[in-house]
Amino acid sequence: MSNNSDKIQDIEMDFVDKIADNMQAFGVQGSLGQVLGTIYMNREPMTLDGLADATGMSKTRMSQIVRDMIDMNIAERVYKKNVRKDLFQVENDYYDTFISIFTSAWRKAIDRNRHFERKVEKKLRDLESSPNLTEEEEKMYNELLHELHEWIAYYDWIRRLNEFFESGEVFKYVPK
Repeated sequence: MSNNSDKIQDIEMDFVDKIADNMQAFGVQGSLGQVLGTIYMNREPMTLDGLADATGMSKTRMSQIVRDMIDMNIAERVYKKNVRKDLFQVENDYYDTFISIFTSAWRKAIDRNRHFERKVEKKLRDLESSPNLTEEEEKMYNELLHELHEWIAYYDWIRRLNEFFESGEVFKYVPK
């Protein structure tokens, strides 16, 4: 390999490292960013074996990371004629990757909070139908009911913000 090839490979590794670092800043594990960067800099879909070799991670760990990436909509399984192993590619648009990472995390939080809301609503209904609420307990009940309404409004805002990003509407206001 020529000296220039080494320099090019070194710069590609700088990109992979920076992508991994950025993923950590966005609240995503660095190893996921390392895999994302590796596929991205490869510029071709890669197999789990190829990824394991390139990153030094086990094939089992690689499988787990790729599954997480697919769940986040930043990677997908692709078919290539005459290739028997699964190939994986990543989104090549940094903006779309950013949106997928954040909206994936927000969607999970929104879903968890819907469950929480239903659970708290049921508890509040049970408390409301309690025959012997003292004046202080009724005051606390009303405060909790108000807090739940604030909570629901907040997570509705996050849901709408998430939709704003996922729809691409954000680019009308903050162009690429």
